[in-house]
Amino acid sequence: MTVFEKNGRWNFRFQIKGKEYWRAVPEATTKREAEKAEAVFKGDLLHGKYDLAENLGEMPFSKLISAFTAYGQVNRTGWYNDKYTVNYLAKYFNGMKIKDVTSFVIEKYKFHRKEKGLAPATINREVAIISKMFSIAVDSGWTNENPCRKIKPIRQSNRVERYLTHEEEQNLLAGCVGDDDYMRPIIILALHTGMRKGEILSLKWEENVDLKQRYFTLYKTKSGKMRKIPISDTLFDELVKLNNHRISEYVFTNPITKTRYENIKKAFKRICKNTNITNLRFHDLRHTAATRMVTAGIDLVVVKEILGHADIETTMRYSHPVPERKKQAIDALNNFYKSTINIVPITG
Repeated sequence: MTVFEKNGRWNFRFQIKGKEYWRAVPEATTKREAEKAEAVFKGDLLHGKYDLAENLGEMPFSKLISAFTAYGQVNRTGWYNDKYTVNYLAKYFNGMKIKDVTSFVIEKYKFHRKEKGLAPATINREVAIISKMFSIAVDSGWTNENPCRKIKPIRQSNRVERYLTHEEEQNLLAGCVGDDDYMRPIIILALHTGMRKGEILSLKWEENVDLKQRYFTLYKTKSGKMRKIPISDTLFDELVKLNNHRISEYVFTNPITKTRYENIKKAFKRICKNTNITNLRFHDLRHTAATRMVTAGIDLVVVKEILGHADIETTMRYSHPVPERKKQAIDALNNFYKSTINIVPITG
């Protein structure tokens, strides 16, 4: 039997009358279990329960989109962001079958998105979603390969991490007026907790917020681990105001839809433009929080737990030294030098 292990998962591959069959067996934990699965599959083939190999990939890509949507709504913490990509993929690949979406077609998709002005990181994330779709297709027996395995990610430039100065923070908050006034508590929360945008917008009063103990408890996180974050005095005052006028289960509720805000990108860009703050992303507020904590001398392990990083290396990447701290370091060297040149050596 042609049973083998690949990427920590058991598979089998064989031919019958020149037709090749290849399946992953995600349920199998040993070679013996995979061999049993292969034997059952062969038996079903002989009794006509499965389509022949030439029918692999005949399923419309739209059905794979539906399968991924059902999976993503339950299993992906960033689904609110994913669904915009999924909707775009549904339009772009409309009318195609799974077998039509080859590596070459995906490369064309990458070029198409690049021409639309999307950043390399965004395109890479979209390809990662396509790859997950095909993983589901392979596990379900709808195709026997994932074309994304041959796709190389677009190289991403090492963007200099941005953080807010105190003056910029004041200007940014002052710009939250008119139709954008709802952004003020969102920005304050980001700066006072270091939470990701998705975590902030999905906060629920009963599930995540404890105003009595002054803690957030996050269950659906990127790392999959629950974490608790204290609520500062400034943030507490903002939350009390929101709680007094709550209109839904979500902390930040769109008054028109009566549910959570799904996208605040346009509003944030508009505020930055109106206040002449350049090259700032919402994610930079998280970086600002990390930088301020480290600058204040907070232990990196504590910062790691607050930000929800999987490892300390990621936290260290966020916590680069700010110019003021560099100046302090050089001054320390200078002070050490001045203190040593005045020491008179003892002669015997």
